[in-house]
Amino acid sequence: MPQVHPRVLTGDRPTGRFHLGHYFGTLQNRVRLQAEGAELFVVIADYQVLTDRDVAERLAEYVEELVLDYLAVGIDPERAVIFTHSAVPGLNQLLLPFLSLISAAELRRNPTVKDEIAHSQQSAVSGLMLTYPVHQAADILFCKPGLVPVGQDQLPHLEATRTIARRFNARYAHPGSPVFPEPQALLSAAPRLLGTDGGKMSKSRGNAVSLAATEDETAELLRGAKTDAERRITYDPVGRPEVSSLLLLGALCQGRDPQSVAEEIGDGGASRLKSLVTDAVNDHFRPIRKRRAELADDRAHLRAVLTRGNARANEIADRTLAEVLEVMGMKY
Repeated sequence: MPQVHPRVLTGDRPTGRFHLGHYFGTLQNRVRLQAEGAELFVVIADYQVLTDRDVAERLAEYVEELVLDYLAVGIDPERAVIFTHSAVPGLNQLLLPFLSLISAAELRRNPTVKDEIAHSQQSAVSGLMLTYPVHQAADILFCKPGLVPVGQDQLPHLEATRTIARRFNARYAHPGSPVFPEPQALLSAAPRLLGTDGGKMSKSRGNAVSLAATEDETAELLRGAKTDAERRITYDPVGRPEVSSLLLLGALCQGRDPQSVAEEIGDGGASRLKSLVTDAVNDHFRPIRKRRAELADDRAHLRAVLTRGNARANEIADRTLAEVLEVMGMKY
């Protein structure tokens, strides 16, 4: 029998351009899953931008930038469904029955929600922030995926999704005929790259090299990267995190082990380290950046990709919503 490839749901909030951490952390993995035959769904979660901010500035621009990066790294819109949250009403309508299946206390205990609230830019916590895991459950379950790639910090959200699926099936579905699967986590073994200031790599902190950066911008950013005073370069993630992060970045770009990169640099110091990493990054991303520049000239194509993806997502969401209303006895 032919192998059945799983449906995979993943996505991003459009809050700015992708950086190198995103590429090695998730984008590269999506391209791999696509190549292995997975049916890939990528949600651009534009509504969720509002969870931790009062306004969604430059949203249309950021949505296009994400599509541009997806295509540039190799996500194929003929094989993947790329869509926006706000364009799929059936998906968002699932939020209402799902909210009835989880308590406010459970939402407040969610560690990811607590962390989001702690770092929120808002003066008060919005209802959307509190219900973030339920909205994410709707994002996931509308297309009934078997796998959801997540980092360790996102496991509580996926567990909330699995809980909602289980409770919905128990309350409404016919015995032996569940409406929703309980999707499995595909844990990411992604390397943790630090920002150029030694902190967490982040769009908002100005400490990351974006995929769209030029080679000169990349060189300037990496020249300013934090290291230490020790001349001999060694790979020691605990004792020398900043140096080790640069070594790891260079190694990922060259397909090598960071220890061997350290040995090659030896006593060359931070200057030699940064030079090697800059060359490695620019060499690795040159074809991606070339492709990105070509795609950026055709904004109509980016919108066409979204139009096609939104249409496909709506077909699936409408079918799922119809099934939900049927088993809930709400088809009038």
